[in-house]
Amino acid sequence: MKKLAAALAVLVVAAVFVWQAVTAHGSPDPTARGLTPAAMVLSTAVLVFREGLEAILVLAAVTAGMARTGRRDYLRAVPVGGGLAFLASVATWFVVVAVIAHINAPALDVQAATGLLAIVVLLVIMNWFFHKVYWTGWIGSHANRRNRILEADAEGAAHTRTFWGLALLGFTAIYREGFEVVLFLQNLRLQVGDAPVLAGTAVGLALTVSVAVLVFAANRRLPFKRMLVVTGVLLGAVLLVMVGEEAQEMQLAGWLGTTPIHLAIPDWAGLWFSVFPTVQTLAAQALAATLVIGSYLAAGRPSPGRRGPSVPGPA
Repeated sequence: MKKLAAALAVLVVAAVFVWQAVTAHGSPDPTARGLTPAAMVLSTAVLVFREGLEAILVLAAVTAGMARTGRRDYLRAVPVGGGLAFLASVATWFVVVAVIAHINAPALDVQAATGLLAIVVLLVIMNWFFHKVYWTGWIGSHANRRNRILEADAEGAAHTRTFWGLALLGFTAIYREGFEVVLFLQNLRLQVGDAPVLAGTAVGLALTVSVAVLVFAANRRLPFKRMLVVTGVLLGAVLLVMVGEEAQEMQLAGWLGTTPIHLAIPDWAGLWFSVFPTVQTLAAQALAATLVIGSYLAAGRPSPGRRGPSVPGPA
């Protein structure tokens, strides 16, 4: 059943690409803007869902075993902190939008600058050294902080102090991911407007909430390692799209030269994947791919006996 669902998903994506290739006329000029809003929706959804998965992993590590150890009354502290972090992320979005709106610079320069910021965020997210630190450091530190808070509670610490200590853990787990998403989405917003970005965010949040319900409400153990690998591959594709689009924006802003290459690249490749027949755009995408793959090889493959990150339910 799972293989059938995966096959159907692949067929749907392939059908979308074929439809786009047949019906879209594209932009014959390699430096003309033309990335389709649908591609922006997909990019946004993938990033939001990926960040949501990582937030769920941290929350699951924080809440694991709390009910079994008699701390069920503190379980709601974590989602309270997570809810506050979500609201803080929304507030951060409006603050960043207002700051960008007050920047006195040409629109193309602002888009190129925010695009560079988005690339940096994606490169950090896709760096395998970062993820090794993330799993062993960030998640582990949250679990250790939870243990210290509960130990202090057992020794007679005030109930309110324990509650808000756990709420702070939930807050940091969500807001870190939310802050990264806010920074990344600014470039997409400037390119295609609010509607596609909000649509992609809604899709990503819906998928994240579905996974959270399965993990925390239904106590289901999900194949998080496989999910992270799949979303990591998709995020790698998003990175290449963003790098190609950023190189094109830098060309339009005059930050980067334009050296056309006589390659038979179809127009839909530019619309969906920002693949343009210029030396600069193709070289930038090749460099980004090299950095991601190189960091993976340098970080080292996990040993056969090492298990991927498991996510227990909160009960």
